[in-house]
Amino acid sequence: MPSPLLARKPVSRFLEEASGANKGAVPLKRELGAFSLVMLGIGGIIGTGIFVLTGVAAVEHAGPGVSASFAVAGIACAFAALCYAELATMLPVSGSAYSFSYATLGELIAWIIGWDLVLEYAVAASAVAVGWSGYFQTLFGAYLPLPQSLLAAPCFFEPCAVEGGIINLPAFAIIMFVTGVLVIGVRESAASNSVMVLIKTAVVIFVIAAGAGYVDTANWHPYAPKGWGGIMTGAAVVFFAYIGFDGVTTAAEEARNPERDMPIGILGSLAICTVLYLAVALVITGMVPLSEIDTTAPLATAFKSKGLFFAAGLISVGAIVGLTSVLLVLLYGQSRIFYAMSRDGLLPPVFSKVHPKYFTPHISTMLVGTVVALLAAVLPLTWLVELVSIGTLFAFILVSVGVIVLRKNEPDRPRAFRCPLVPWVPIAAILSCAYLMASLHYTVWLRLAAWLAIGLAIYFLYGRNHSKLAANP
Repeated sequence: MPSPLLARKPVSRFLEEASGANKGAVPLKRELGAFSLVMLGIGGIIGTGIFVLTGVAAVEHAGPGVSASFAVAGIACAFAALCYAELATMLPVSGSAYSFSYATLGELIAWIIGWDLVLEYAVAASAVAVGWSGYFQTLFGAYLPLPQSLLAAPCFFEPCAVEGGIINLPAFAIIMFVTGVLVIGVRESAASNSVMVLIKTAVVIFVIAAGAGYVDTANWHPYAPKGWGGIMTGAAVVFFAYIGFDGVTTAAEEARNPERDMPIGILGSLAICTVLYLAVALVITGMVPLSEIDTTAPLATAFKSKGLFFAAGLISVGAIVGLTSVLLVLLYGQSRIFYAMSRDGLLPPVFSKVHPKYFTPHISTMLVGTVVALLAAVLPLTWLVELVSIGTLFAFILVSVGVIVLRKNEPDRPRAFRCPLVPWVPIAAILSCAYLMASLHYTVWLRLAAWLAIGLAIYFLYGRNHSKLAANP
């Protein structure tokens, strides 16, 4: 029986499947409290945005106005976060925007956003691993000398940054290590993440406190050399940094008290990280002139320029720790989205198998980790940062639409957290995210369209014919 493309999956059915009542399926284990969820969010948000993208967005787009770019992105995220919080408490299951869209907008839209999230998480994790490898080589290259052929991807694309590369071994190794941690169990993964988050947050606070004394306000002029358009393009680019906020919602099915803890995790991590982003952007653009900001390691380079070499080394350590926790959150989220799509029959059943001892989707986690590790090892993926941003913005728009739809279709369903001022807050989220998407180059839209076309082909060839909703409406 073919799938009804716009059929919605009832909220009650999601909750029944998450409980493990569906034919004796092994459920995911609820291990995460509010603190762990906040740490998960911070772990996914603070990383590439602070340690890399601050320099990229400032030099290429916004200038010192990158602080405004982070503010704009944070405001757009705040609108979307309120919508996420309502749906995550109503629908505390794996899958994030995919599951929310399935319950509100129908199977086809859910597949589109799920496929979009697959690309978003996989490409983001690969790009972050390449960045982690760069910091690792800077810090430990003298102690662990490896041939250049094992430190860089091969030159598939021109111009080639590094000649003679065959495989980026450090990038491959860190992803496989994080994958192993995730397979062992969510509680262990959350504990590891919390330790890493505390370390890198301390480093970020150190950067703000130590760098503030070296700020020269003359470096903030002109504040926006490319005008408002540059600030908005910068905001669209740095949106990549906020992908970890979406990662919190993928943990809803493993939260102990999702009705209370999910809003705390979503809104708490977003608020903390936005404040830190703004402060770091102001400090870095104030410490050195725009022409001297490094686009690969802006924080460490800024401190080196002031002769603070110990501080620069400390920042590099913080970057390694920070990027590791980002990888953990991204791979965690990716495997849970695969798990949810597989449980619905839209992907093969192997992705929804749960380990009888660790209570994790181990096969999904290992397969995702291996594929992402191979991508990071052989492809220079940093040019796909904008593609990750457009995918995140697209997901936020559909979640915001879902809040409006569900308020109309199921107005009496209990809501532990209610997004305020509906429909105005969701509309604000939709418009702000759409505006940021429009600020991206048309080639980014073409890449997204190509990926979604591949996804639609898979859906109509496989997912539509194996949909459990179609087989059992």
